[in-house]
Amino acid sequence: MNNQDEIGENHISTSAETPMRKDAFELTDQEKMQRIERNVTDTLHTLGLDLTDDSLQGTPRRVAKLLVQEIFDGLHPDKRPRMSTFENKFKYGEMLIEKNIGVYSTCEHHLLPIIGRAHIGYISSGRIIGLSKLNRLVNYYAKRPQVQERLTKQIVQDLQKVLKTEDVACVIDAKHMCVITRGIKDINSSTITSEYGGKFKDALVKREFLDYIQMDSDED
Repeated sequence: MNNQDEIGENHISTSAETPMRKDAFELTDQEKMQRIERNVTDTLHTLGLDLTDDSLQGTPRRVAKLLVQEIFDGLHPDKRPRMSTFENKFKYGEMLIEKNIGVYSTCEHHLLPIIGRAHIGYISSGRIIGLSKLNRLVNYYAKRPQVQERLTKQIVQDLQKVLKTEDVACVIDAKHMCVITRGIKDINSSTITSEYGGKFKDALVKREFLDYIQMDSDED
């Protein structure tokens, strides 16, 4: 097994930032889709599939659109949601938690799905943010080839900048289809990653956060 295969099999990230070329956005979305469509056509043809079949004729075009405008939509910085914040006029000083945020991402090693939940907490230092913005931020960073550790860090680091506080935490619990469908083929395991900043590094604060995200939201 060479070094590249070993990195992929062990789901190791080599960068805290999504690896991007400097010319990543010189082509338009349409130009990218045209290139990808040709490449997918060649790949499916190489696999022996009959692309004149009614079911397969549109597959290269659909895959190209899926990659550029859907599952990898978060690669383009223009797609980042507007993260407007507001003054914390009511002086809420406890942690705020948004939990069970859906995570739908793609493993960058095998381009197979990562599906799970993210839980985010922060303590205001004077600014607050709309709840839906947390969901949108997770979605933005998830819509790119990812490693779960990097995804967790990117969410926290972005929120720390937006909220102007280090007091941000994120936990992600997700299943990786590359573990479930290939290699070890373990359908039961999931991966948990966490990133804690500021006050969340304190053991008691961290414990409070973890207790909250484990609470049953449907309790009477």
